[in-house]
Order: sequence, then structure tokens, then C-alpha cells
Amino acid sequence: MKRTVSIIGTGLIGASVGLALRETGWTAIGWDTHPSALELASDRGALDRMAGSEDEAVADADLVVLAGPLGSIVETVGKLDTGALVTDVAGVKVPVVEAAGPGLRFVGGHPMAGREHAGPAAATAALFRGAAWIVTDDGADGQDVDELARIITSIGAVPTRMTADEHDRVVASVSHLPHLIAAALVNRVAGDPGVRGLAAGSFRDLTRVAASDPGFWPEVLVANRDHLSASLQGLVDELDILHQAILEGDETSIHGQLDSAQALRRDLAPPIVRVRVVLQDKPGEISAVGRALEDSAVDVRDLQLRHAPHGGGGVLTLSVRPGEAEPLKAALLAEGFTTE
Repeated sequence: MKRTVSIIGTGLIGASVGLALRETGWTAIGWDTHPSALELASDRGALDRMAGSEDEAVADADLVVLAGPLGSIVETVGKLDTGALVTDVAGVKVPVVEAAGPGLRFVGGHPMAGREHAGPAAATAALFRGAAWIVTDDGADGQDVDELARIITSIGAVPTRMTADEHDRVVASVSHLPHLIAAALVNRVAGDPGVRGLAAGSFRDLTRVAASDPGFWPEVLVANRDHLSASLQGLVDELDILHQAILEGDETSIHGQLDSAQALRRDLAPPIVRVRVVLQDKPGEISAVGRALEDSAVDVRDLQLRHAPHGGGGVLTLSVRPGEAEPLKAALLAEGFTTE
């Protein structure tokens, strides 16, 4: 018998949840205060049916996913009356956990996945594959926590358990703070007329999230103000150390800071090797790269394309596991590519 998920809020995350769960056999019913978002999510195949109200949406649900803005999630979780398992996707967890009504089978959640574009038009069933999905177990029944973890795993995400406060402290540093850094850096240099022609890989990578839709961010950042303030002050302290070393001409201290950051950064992610492929401005280049990837059967961990500044072509950087670089290079050479 098919299980039914009720999705309250059919933006990027909600619609992606619908697409992913439908692929695993769930029936998805959606509700959104914005009819256009609801209709677009349905058109994209994220829903089996559009509900006429929130109550109608949750009436026969086995799982309820609250995927609207933080404020609406807090409001809904405090008044929701259902025997279904309930979770949410908010980027701050303490306010949601505290608002959950008594007797509600609530387990907080937060998928660490997203895109620069918001709304159901950008939704994809693949959004969560390989992504961490935080599960907060504050006051939750152990069986409900386990059930949510199984559902998360079924759509390709990796459940990670922690308390709501621990979640808010961690995301302040790894999600909220980087977003503010990107915005501040773009705003700091945007008025320099030389930036447009010279901003390349480092600037692009560091500021990528500044291109995201700012819609829900102010609410989330303010809600997590205590942890975020501590993270901001820690960053200011680190920058002050570097600033002072630069003013004093202390190259040893600067080198030590950069060397420490390099070592720590390598420990934060699985080791990778980068293979840079020179692309010409002609049809079929990406298809040929695809054949090389298929022939070498490597596990691509990341890829980035740097366009040539004055015309087509560019350099495609493929990140693979150690030991896989040589087979990939051989396959690329067989396709006629030059690697760096």
C-alpha cells in the first residue's frame, strides 16, 4: 500500500522532496499559500494532488513535511493536529522544536542542500543525493527518529543526528557565516571597475552563494543571532590576527596561518585529485568528456568550468578520488584532449 506525504510549502525544497519521494513510491499531496507555486510544483511532477487547504493536505498523511519559511513552519508546527510523523526543513531548529505542540510526532530536519535558484521551477529529485540531512532528536520518540532516517536514506541523503542547539551552532559556522562572507565580499569590491575583468576562480568560488535568492535568509540569520554572532566575532578575531601580521610584515606568522588553513581544509573533505581539461570552442567537447568519464569509470566528486575570458572554450576541472586521476587522463587523451 502506498504511503502518503503531505508537503506544506512547495518551493525548491518542498517540491524536490515531492519529486524524490514519488520516485520511491510515495503519493504526494501539496499545499502552499501561493497558488502559483503549488500549480508549478504540480506541473513539474512533484505532486499527485493539490489540496484545497492545509487541513485537507494532512488529513490522510503518513508523513507531513513542513517546507515553508521559518516563521510559517513555527506557526504551523504549534497548531498542527495529526497522528502522522511530522518533520520540517528549516535552517534553524531551536525555534521549531520549541514550538512543536504536545503529543505531536515531531522530528526536526534540515537537508544541507540547495541551489542558487529558488522556487519549484528549480526542483529536482536529485537535490538530496549524497547530501547530509540533519535530524534533531530533542524529545522525539526513538522509533520516529529511526523512521525519518530511513525515509531520508531512501532518497539518497545521509541522515546525521544531533540536538537542535548543536545544529544551530554548527550551521552558524558552516552555512550562515559563509553566506554573510560572500555577500560582504561582493558588496566590498563591486564598486571597483577593475573587478569585472579580473574576478576569476578564487573570487567566483568564494562568492558563489551570494548569487542565491535572498528571500528566506534574513529571517533565518536573525533567528540564529546568538550562534551567528559568536561565529562572526571568531572570524573578526582571525582576520585581526592576519591584519596585524601583514601590518608588521611578519611573513612567518602569515605563512603559519595559511599553512594551518591548508592542512585543516584538507581534513574537512575526502581527499581528491584535480584533473584540468582544456576545452576548445567547438561542438561535441562536453560529449567527449562524458565518454572519457564513462570509459574510465571514475567517481567524480566535483567539477568546475572556467570559461575563456574572450571567446569560447575554457578549462574544465574534474575532481576525482586519489588513484583515479591517471585512468581519467588516459581516457581524456584518447579522446584528443590536453590535460593540465
